[in-house]
Amino acid sequence: MPKATSSSRSALLAGATGLVGQALLTLLLDSEAYRDVTVLARRVPAGIAPQPKLQLRTVDFKHLPEPFPAVDDVYIALGTTIKVAGSKAAFRQIDFDLVVGLARAARSAGATRLAVVSALGADVKSRVFYNRVKGEMQTAIGQIGYESVVIAQPSLLIGDRAALGQPVRSGEVLATRLLGPFMGLVPKGVRPIGASDVAAAMMAATLGAERGVRILSSGQMQHAPRP
Repeated sequence: MPKATSSSRSALLAGATGLVGQALLTLLLDSEAYRDVTVLARRVPAGIAPQPKLQLRTVDFKHLPEPFPAVDDVYIALGTTIKVAGSKAAFRQIDFDLVVGLARAARSAGATRLAVVSALGADVKSRVFYNRVKGEMQTAIGQIGYESVVIAQPSLLIGDRAALGQPVRSGEVLATRLLGPFMGLVPKGVRPIGASDVAAAMMAATLGAERGVRILSSGQMQHAPRP
């Protein structure tokens, strides 16, 4: 079976109702690089009208569809916080178990490229539980067998979570308000970053198809050109 070219590839997106996921969905649907986009979501993403290129499936991520959709490229933008999840165990179930489970299912169904949203500070040796889980997730997906893996490590995200029906994250709001007038003076590596910049950088790196695992730092993703 011939390898798909960039103009005939198919994509799958999980987490389309979040800040980065919503931005990714817009880019994927507008891109000529993909002939179709399958979205797995707990609920229908806000503001998305039906179109021939879009295949929307509402799912319970704890019970993935069988057979799993066969696609070329996978974008995973699932994630929460310990506060929103309610406990460390619940947080780990989403940010590790569900993310890794999705990546494995997609790879088994034939996907060859993977892009995942992680976080600044992700480290398997971190004393911070949140960062340690993110680091463990990164290690796990790097061992699944994808030809190309892109891991985005954004700082605090800039975007309107309330408009998407998501719980507002006080840390993001406070940082944006306090740093707003001085944002240009904050080092790029830790500066809050727009969700659309993260999405653009992830998609461009995935289409670039470099073999192996590639980490995109928050600084690298600042003001990323649209693919």
